[in-house]
Amino acid sequence: MALSSTVLEELKRHRLAQPEEQLKIGIRPEENSLVGAQIDGSPLKPVSLTHERTHLLAKTDLPRIRFHDLRHSHATQLFAVGVHPKSRANGSGIRTIGITLDLYSHIIPGMQANAAEQVDAAIKAAKKPASE
Repeated sequence: MALSSTVLEELKRHRLAQPEEQLKIGIRPEENSLVGAQIDGSPLKPVSLTHERTHLLAKTDLPRIRFHDLRHSHATQLFAVGVHPKSRANGSGIRTIGITLDLYSHIIPGMQANAAEQVDAAIKAAKKPASE
């Protein structure tokens, strides 16, 4: 999976900080430990993420939405900025681009109007004489 440079830098920063955090609680850091792990280096459990997220959200005015809703929102945003649907399918583990398109593309307002405008522009370009 390709990562943006910002995400990659943040993961590197986190990776460098992990050994210090582990030493503070008396754990000897291992070189091959996971980047996304509990403080003691053991793998994260999905329920741990859910509980931590719930705890953090309780301190804010943000809406209480499910992780799945975040995934759906992210896919929608990718479509809105023109990321190719195949990239979205691969990034989410969905097997076919058709499923991705069926699940997410219907929620982009103006998508059909945009497609019509692009077809119109292509027709106009094709009709122009070569000398223009």
